[in-house]
Amino acid sequence: MSFWIVTDVGSDMSMDFYKRYEKLKVLPMIYRMDGQEKHYNVEDEPTLQDFYRKLREGHQASTAAVPVDSATQVFEEIIKEGEALLYITLSGGISASIQSGELAAKMLLEKYPKARISVVDSLMASGGQLLMVYYALKLRDEGKSFDEVVKWLTDNRQRFNAWFTVDDLNHLFRGGRVSRSSAFIGSMLRIKPVMHMNHEGKLIPLAKTQGRKRSLKELAEKVIELANPQEGQPIFFSHGDCGEDIQYLAGLVKEGLPKNTGFEFVTLGTIIGAHAGPGTVAVFFLADHR
Repeated sequence: MSFWIVTDVGSDMSMDFYKRYEKLKVLPMIYRMDGQEKHYNVEDEPTLQDFYRKLREGHQASTAAVPVDSATQVFEEIIKEGEALLYITLSGGISASIQSGELAAKMLLEKYPKARISVVDSLMASGGQLLMVYYALKLRDEGKSFDEVVKWLTDNRQRFNAWFTVDDLNHLFRGGRVSRSSAFIGSMLRIKPVMHMNHEGKLIPLAKTQGRKRSLKELAEKVIELANPQEGQPIFFSHGDCGEDIQYLAGLVKEGLPKNTGFEFVTLGTIIGAHAGPGTVAVFFLADHR
């Protein structure tokens, strides 16, 4: 029996990706800018250029988790049809969206005791979360059962790697990821941190590089060094409105892994983009471990 796969906009899913699959839903999340609160949906991708223009002009944005009522509404629509659903959430290490999903599932299971709902913490964000959704869809469409897909995700999620760099440390400072002094000194010295998501799904800095090109080369080196398998696996890339830089990174990865050309590109949506900022570049892939 087939089943629905649900995720949220923390995955930065593009409309192109969304349209490729059946039985796929994307939950909205809330962001605030210029005193206005908005729900960001997968269909709002065309608004991102304006969003990043405002960030570059100095406007600030804040975000909130998936609303419980949004999750409940989508989940109930699916289970009323007698179908199972798997919700793959934005990392619980940086968002409360998993709690929203779990609460919605708990309430609905009390109302519909025979329903099948599973909530899996991706321990990832952006393209990493989307990469997990991709594997769930692939396994489902290959005929794997609901339980088999859930087990594969939980057994393998520590293999999902996320490596990224940012162009402006001040966005990370406002999000509590670096100190004020680190942001100031780093900006003065053109320091670009190389960061990744650890086994708890939290962002941690691993290296400091000087200059944009050096940081992008370091990301490519991480993929080439750690990716397993070295060929045949999809590699996902996310960027904060900096298409040329992401293509440069992809070119470096392709040089180092010439037999792996399954690339997917997405733009950071308002939820991740509000904290990472314009110029963020990220790459996601499978390795032996994080």
